[in-house]
Amino acid sequence: MSHEMPDWTTLYKEQRVEELPWYHEALDPDLERALDEWSPPGKVVLDLGTGPGTQAIELARRGFDVIGADISRAAVEQAAHRAAVEDASLAFVQDDILNTKLSGPFDAILDRGCFHTFDETDRATYVRNVAGLLPRNGLLYLKCFSHEQPGDEGPYRFAPNEIAEIFDPEFESLSIEATVYHAVRRPMPQALFCVLQRR
Repeated sequence: MSHEMPDWTTLYKEQRVEELPWYHEALDPDLERALDEWSPPGKVVLDLGTGPGTQAIELARRGFDVIGADISRAAVEQAAHRAAVEDASLAFVQDDILNTKLSGPFDAILDRGCFHTFDETDRATYVRNVAGLLPRNGLLYLKCFSHEQPGDEGPYRFAPNEIAEIFDPEFESLSIEATVYHAVRRPMPQALFCVLQRR
């Protein structure tokens, strides 16, 4: 099934970020648990598809050296403004992970809603590029829509076995758990939270 990509720049220019369905001001509870159980090998973290920058800012507050990247310049500008207002020390850059200019290496990458927007034809490029930004044993914290989410509106829904297959052999699946998207939408969408380790 083909999923048309939103116009991210227009979206961030025309809609209040607090009303976007993935907005969550606090650190995502699943990420918070994962950082305790599977801590990265170092402190350098990429927040991929950073959007409003809330997760990147919260990670910076916890002592990580964070870069937030997003394909939308409007999102990056808003995130940088939010960080300045909140006196958080981190950097934001505009970047397309499918044609990334980032060099890394990062000890960990957070993707809280980027991967599941891509068509099947782009997934191998995504995996290759993300793997290239991580050292051996680096971690990818991935949150995506679950096959348990009703309907077909919005991003692609993944089953756990699909995640394991798509990311193998570059990544080992340490954990793939059912959860929800902690965000403004009610009911909260069904999701998977995955911890994947670079082989």
